[in-house]
Amino acid sequence: MDLKSKITFSVRFFCIICISIFAAGNLFAQKADTTKISLKPKPKVVSRVPQIKGSVTPYKPGNLLLGNSSLLSSGSAATHSKTAKVLTILKIYPNPVSEQFNINLRLDKESNLFIKITDLLGNDITTLINERSAAGEHTKTFTIPSKLNPGIYFVRIDAGGDLVVKRIVVL
Repeated sequence: MDLKSKITFSVRFFCIICISIFAAGNLFAQKADTTKISLKPKPKVVSRVPQIKGSVTPYKPGNLLLGNSSLLSSGSAATHSKTAKVLTILKIYPNPVSEQFNINLRLDKESNLFIKITDLLGNDITTLINERSAAGEHTKTFTIPSKLNPGIYFVRIDAGGDLVVKRIVVL
């Protein structure tokens, strides 16, 4: 590069810098007043993530009683059912149910046995059994009441305060 081209390049570079500075605004001009009062309200920041307000008890299996609107407290009732389990459901068959079904269960001690059918909302449809049963393994056979429409129902089995809820499908 010869001297003439270097000078031309330097002059052009200097001109470009000067033009860009003066085109952006005068360096010696007054700054804008920043104490201006705005009449427009500031927009609220809206989060797209839904916020859940309130205290909601987290779901734990066995805490929800169908038919009641109350939850078991995490105190003595829940602890008692875990340490001294009275009821063990072995099997409910056939499922889906058309005319009759069998419940195979085991009771660890003699207790009151309640077996009810409830709908999806927890409303009691019918009570199948309400009796005192001895300890041991039992197989109970029940016929489906004629007032049950085809659909999904729950069988609530309560033995000595130990509650088990199973889903059945009625055809």
